[in-house]
Amino acid sequence: MKRDLAGSRILITGASSGIGRSLAEQLAAKGARVAASARSGAKLTELADALNARGGDVLPLQADVTVEADRQRLLDRVVDFFGGLDVLINNAGVASWGHFADSTEEILRQVMEVNFFAPAELIRRAIPILVDGRQPAVVNIGSMCGRRGMPAWTEYSASKHALSGLTEALRGELARFDIDILIMQPGLTRSDFSHHFLRNEGRMPIDFSAGMPPETVAADIIRAIERNRTETVLGSDARWFLRFQRFFPRLLDRLIARRVRKLYETS
Repeated sequence: MKRDLAGSRILITGASSGIGRSLAEQLAAKGARVAASARSGAKLTELADALNARGGDVLPLQADVTVEADRQRLLDRVVDFFGGLDVLINNAGVASWGHFADSTEEILRQVMEVNFFAPAELIRRAIPILVDGRQPAVVNIGSMCGRRGMPAWTEYSASKHALSGLTEALRGELARFDIDILIMQPGLTRSDFSHHFLRNEGRMPIDFSAGMPPETVAADIIRAIERNRTETVLGSDARWFLRFQRFFPRLLDRLIARRVRKLYETS
């Protein structure tokens, strides 16, 4: 199946920066009608103004996806403005960088609310709308941590594993409605994601500037949507790491444990 995104009505969460912003820019350039959602109204307005000035059809929608009233309002506005919805892209996310034993229940719940419960409930409310869409699809932006949990990314890994499980279960359920459900598992991406960590106490050095450009990630995601790929791992680092996990899981456990012990050795 080849999905034609020209004219498609697409809702993107977390669209004010990073991967979400790049998705909005590239989809608008392809002729899609884009509803760009995020908590930052000013950034969304600036994005929509710039894209619409270039002939795009972009609707900025300020919303907090963890709030039920905001989720419903998002979908209502998309239907009112575009007449329906064809593709829902759940991109909004948050992370905590530090060990679980030193974290809090509040952080765990906040990560799960943004990364799992919000997309789950947005999907639930979007299904009756997507049923009437053209080549309808749900696209969840996961992470390589959604296939291999990593130390200090504990809450984030748990939330992305949950999103992967939800995606797999819904794929069978939504088939009767002819709604495709896809998941993208990107590796390290160059963005301002680290500036918004709920905690930033991990000891392992991570150079986000060496990650994939968000424009490249967005282009790969769009290609996967067009080709209707069920699950796509993005980035050579993620592909290599998950391949190693598949064939040598116990060895990987030992290597990771050894690295963590070294990081926490006292002199």
